[in-house]
Amino acid sequence: MNKSIKRIIILTKRNIKEIVREPISIVFMLGLPLVMEILFYYLFHELTSQFEMKYLAPGIVVFSQAFLTLFTGLLLSLDRNSSFLTRLFVTDTKAFEFILSYALAILPLTIIQSILFFVVGIIIDSSIFSIYIIPTILLSILTSLLFIGFGILFGSLCSEKSIGGVASIIICGQSVLSGMWFPIEGLSANLIKIMDILPFRNATYLLQSSLSGNFEILNYLLVVIFYEVIVFIMAVMFFKRKMIVK
Repeated sequence: MNKSIKRIIILTKRNIKEIVREPISIVFMLGLPLVMEILFYYLFHELTSQFEMKYLAPGIVVFSQAFLTLFTGLLLSLDRNSSFLTRLFVTDTKAFEFILSYALAILPLTIIQSILFFVVGIIIDSSIFSIYIIPTILLSILTSLLFIGFGILFGSLCSEKSIGGVASIIICGQSVLSGMWFPIEGLSANLIKIMDILPFRNATYLLQSSLSGNFEILNYLLVVIFYEVIVFIMAVMFFKRKMIVK
């Protein structure tokens, strides 16, 4: 167990160094959602409650996390096709250790995302500042694992050339099926049922409810955790298969 933990820590440090070497990608993941948060608030918050900061800030947090799918997937696919992972595949390092090291390396970035968007939200609208910010940030770490898991899964399956197109499915899903940009009351009952089943709307509502102090969130939480467990299990399985092939 100690050897396994040591390997995870070493790999995590290495992955963090790789992430820091791509500052443009980090700026993009932070800058684009930040501009959207500010712009959409000032353009639309007086027209519809959908863009009030208490809904917009947590929605932007989850939307920005969707880009982690592309970021994580690209990092893993590049490593998978390089000599770095090829050499490690012949060591005692296990598939789950690789997976954990990538997830742990991305988590600091998710925390920065959440804090940044909530701080900017508070500056714009101080009414959202409350003790509920803390549990909401903690829950945002949980929701980020969903998109990190998708990134690891896609990175295990796709090349660096195709990861962009595949990851865009998750980004579009979070944008269209989360209900963060428009009220869902006018949608068909069947489409709302689909949105209830998929994780995107549940992840958004989880943070929005927490920030509002409404902790009747068990259903949202269970759906998000269910998908995370499935995605990470699949990621380990496919990553392990790639190790065997190598």
